[in-house]
Formats: sequence, structure tokens, C-alpha cells
Amino acid sequence: TLPGVVSNNELTSTYNVRGGNYEENLLYVNGFEVYRPFLVTQAQQEGLSFVNPDLVQRVDFSTGGWQPRYGDKLSSVLDIQYKEPEKFAASATASLVGGQAHAEARSANGRVSYLAGIRYKNAQYVFNALNQQQGNYNPTFYDGQAYVNIGLGKQDDMQKTSLGILGVVAHNEYRFAPVSGQVTFSTSTNQFTRLNIYYDGRERMQYDTYQTGVSLKHNFHPGLQVELLGSALLTREFEFRDVEAAYTFAEINRDPTSPDYNQTVRQRNIGSSFSHARNDLTARVFTAELRGRWNPGGDPAGPHQIRFGVKTGREIIHDQLDEYTFADSADYVPDARRTRLAADLSLESQRSQGYVQHTWQLDSLKTLTYGLRGHYWSVNQQFVLSPRIQFAARSRRHPERSWKLAAGLYAQPPFYRELRDMQGQLNPELRAQKSLHFVVGRQVELTLMNRPFRLNTEAYYKYLTDVIPYEVDNVRLRYAAKNNARAYAAGLEARLSGEFVKGVESWFSLGLLTTQENIDGATKNLTDSTGAVTGTAPLGWIRRPQDQRLTASIFFQDHLPDNPSVRGYVNLVFGTGLPFSPPGLPQFRGGAGSTPTYQRVDIGFSKVVSLRTTAKPHLYSLESLWLGLEILNILG
Repeated sequence: TLPGVVSNNELTSTYNVRGGNYEENLLYVNGFEVYRPFLVTQAQQEGLSFVNPDLVQRVDFSTGGWQPRYGDKLSSVLDIQYKEPEKFAASATASLVGGQAHAEARSANGRVSYLAGIRYKNAQYVFNALNQQQGNYNPTFYDGQAYVNIGLGKQDDMQKTSLGILGVVAHNEYRFAPVSGQVTFSTSTNQFTRLNIYYDGRERMQYDTYQTGVSLKHNFHPGLQVELLGSALLTREFEFRDVEAAYTFAEINRDPTSPDYNQTVRQRNIGSSFSHARNDLTARVFTAELRGRWNPGGDPAGPHQIRFGVKTGREIIHDQLDEYTFADSADYVPDARRTRLAADLSLESQRSQGYVQHTWQLDSLKTLTYGLRGHYWSVNQQFVLSPRIQFAARSRRHPERSWKLAAGLYAQPPFYRELRDMQGQLNPELRAQKSLHFVVGRQVELTLMNRPFRLNTEAYYKYLTDVIPYEVDNVRLRYAAKNNARAYAAGLEARLSGEFVKGVESWFSLGLLTTQENIDGATKNLTDSTGAVTGTAPLGWIRRPQDQRLTASIFFQDHLPDNPSVRGYVNLVFGTGLPFSPPGLPQFRGGAGSTPTYQRVDIGFSKVVSLRTTAKPHLYSLESLWLGLEILNILG
């Protein structure tokens, strides 16, 4: 629902921001960076996102031009803070695809607070209703998260020194035994082809993630706070697959007046394919960080604030790849239709990072933040600097109007996924991708229909160098592992939010985007009038995989006038098609066409029932019951 933030697959929790891919997004929970599973190749294999909504207190999101204290990615940063509860509360939710529950409380002396949540999801019924690929699905996901805060200070100031502990355990297992599949497509105005596939075999994907973080925070005085953080991540993932498929291509009759409507009129081709995989990945990531906040003069509300931090980390990754596929349509398998990927890869590396930033409150209406961030990675021995600056101002004559300007050089040093090329080999000389951000934004607070509204608009431009080209295969990104491209992204976004119906917020958003890349050494064929190849020419600028030119969304809420506890909503999302090309042939991207436009409509209804019957409820009395009915993706 935010302009510039898109997801074109209902089964995944990933999102793309302003023409980037999902691996260019930063995610923090209570100051700890969160990592995504490595081996996920299809959206059906994903479980729930890392973030548990029941535990969230505050969310800060930036789609570009963020401060130096946030890490080194190219597209966005999502900073989430979990609650520190003041009293006991709990909730439980159940649905047709799973459920979740959480509890929170604080000790009687106020020194200890805890927060815990569990979630379970099984989308078996949803997947078994899919039309394109029939089979026996058994996807299971569950996780548990807990956050404990302990005040170590004296009784009159317990939070002067505090200890925070975050623990996460997640399990995802995806089993699938495909039976059949069917797709109908058109290659010309009057010709429709149906692909029927019959399967034998099964696939299984599983990942287990264990992550913990510990933070020790101390306030030396009101103007100086220092925090020491340590975290550890262990993820074990494997992918097993043995699937044989037989397929047929047939022309079908699409004349609705014909008695043979939607039936096969000519068999065109038959063939078979086989896919095998035994992939196993183990990753360990350890980090230690020291960061602080200093207000010269000792006044936290003073005009100057300096933030600083240093961080070091160690990554140990072991990846065993063993997969192959082949396709047969002529009783033999040519080499061009065989693919083989076998490797035993290990990577150990050290990262060191640091930053310093100064926030200067010029006056009550203007704020300037500037600073510098550095990053060193032991594998490529590259040190990158990232200067960043942000300026925000509010009009004195029209205080309902405000502006912001941001610019900076952002870098994304490679992680394991970018290092591995499409043949399964690592390129240790791969350099950091760099992006120069320019962002201009304006916010206007309006009063319409005697109710408050807010209009946000932003224009941005990003110029990227040392770009690593990639291809999108479902939700998996396949990198070329070469810094051989330049790119740019430019766009305009607008969002209007407010109480279109009194008491409930709705919003409308619109995003315009263009993003292209120029791959060094890439060429295209030149042909004559007969179609014969006469030579080659530089490929030039082509659309990037996430070049979605127009996105729009509407989220509208309403309630019964005489009963606000009964509510309804409608969510509409539209996005133009994405460019695509045959695998390994970027010169055809966009020229070969685009995917269909993305359209989604959700509707929902809810009723909140108050269960409190006395002015002074019992300690563990139920407060309310929420009943809801949602129909997601009505258009299919």
C-alpha cells in the first residue's frame, strides 16, 4: 500500500522498492539485522515473514536517502521495535490456514518485562486449490519469538542500565508431490496453445533458523547513552527434488460458437523432462556492535546530537550443490538441454563497519543530519565509504507544509548469494554495488470534509555503478557474479491518506517508475529485411527485471454509522507488467514482451465484541473478541 513498494506474488513476503530487488532491503528488529533464507526458489516454499505483528510497537521505513546509522543496502530500510509492556496482555488468533498467540507482561516490581509469540501456518488447502499445478502439498511453518528486557539499575532508575534478550526459532518444511499441470497461452492473435504436464516424483525443502541477540544499554548521563550488542545466527537449509515430467503441446479451439470450443484440435509436440536436486546449506553469522548517542551539553533536547557506532562480524557458510535437469522431445537429449550444477563451496569472511552522524536542529522548523559510514569486507579486501545527508524543514507561514531533501552514496557489499554465479562458482573479487541517491519530498496536511488528511509526494533518482546483473526465476535471484553493468532508477510517488469515513483511515497511492541497465559487452544481432544476421551492435540500455512502470493501490475502510464495531474494507492493487526474456538472454528483456498486468482485490469484514462486564475487570479477564472474514485476491 506504500507507493514504490510492490509485491507481485501473493504467496511471498518479499517486496521490491523503487526498482530494486528484495535482497537490497535492510530489516532490523530491536537493532539486530535479520536475514532471509538462502535456498527458497518458489513462493510456495516460503512461510511467514520474520516480523510477528503481535509483538510490534513501532515501525520506521525509508525507501531511500536514509541516515548513516543504518547499514549498507541499495533500496530500503525497515526498522522495527518490539514492545516493552507495562502490564499483562495476551491475544490469540485462528484462521483456516493457521493461528498465532502472544503474551506480554511486566513483573510486579517493574524490573522485568517479557514478550513472547508463536505462529503456525499450513497453506495446504490453498495450494491444493491452485489451477496450474495439481498435486499433494504439505507446507508447514511455525516459529517462536521472545524478547525480555531487564532493568539493572537502582530501584529509582531501573532502566539506567538495561539488558535486552531476543530469541527466535523458526521451522519451515515444504513437501510437494506434483501430479499434473495445465497452462494455456497465446503466441498470436488467433492461435492458442495448451501445455499439459504429468508428473511423477516429489520435492522437499526445509529450513531451520535460530537467531539470538543480546543488548546491554547504559545511560552514563542524560546526554550520553552507550549500547553493546551481540548476535548469532544459525540457519540450516536443504532442498531435495526428484521429479519426472511428461508434457504435450496442443492447439485448442477458442471459438465460443464451435461445438469443439476449448478442445484440442491438433497435437503439436510431446516430450519429457527430469529434475534432480540435493542441495544443503549451513550458514553461521556472528556480530558484535558498540553504538552510542551523545548530546553535547548533556541536554537530550538540545540542538545537537551525535550518533556513532562500530560493528564487526564473522560469516561462515558451507554450501553443497548437486542438481541437474534435462529435457527430451526427440528421443534423445542434446547437450543444450542438459544442465548440471555440482559444487562444494565454503566461505569464511570478516566484516567491519562504522559510522558517525550529526543531527543539528537549526531552529524549531529546520533539521540537518549528515554523516559518514564505512564498510570493509575481508574477501574482496574492499573498503567503501558512504557519505549521506538529509535536510527537513517546515514552513513558518504555512506550518502544515513540510519538505525534505536527501542525498548520499550508498553501497551494498556482496553477500554469499551475489558471489555465486549461475554455474555455481564463487567470484571472490566481486566488488560492492554503489548507488547515488537523490530524494525530494513534500508533505501537506489538509482539512477536507472537516477531517484531517495528509498528502505525501516524493521524486527520486538513483544512479548505480558496479551493478551485478541478475535474472528472476520465480522468487529466486540468479546473479551473474560480475560487476559489469550500470543502471538508473527514477520515479515519482504520491499518497493521500485520511478519514474519508470519520473514525477510520483510508489511503490512495500512486507510483511511476523507470529503471534500466547497460551491461558491458552485451550485444544484439543486426538483421536484414530477410531476417538474416548481418552483424552485431552494443545492446545499450535495457529494462531491469523490476521495471514496473505504474503501480496504484486503494485501501478504503468503512463502518456502520450506528455501530462502529462492525467494519469493512476493500483493498485494490494494480501494477503494469514486468519485462521478461528467455533465461540467459537479457537482450530480449522487454522486447520479448511483458508479464500481464498485476491486479488484486481483497475485501474483509470484521466485528469487535467487547467482553468486559465490570468497571474493574479481573486480572486475567477477556477484553474483546474479534471476528473477521476476509476474501483475498478475488480476481485469482
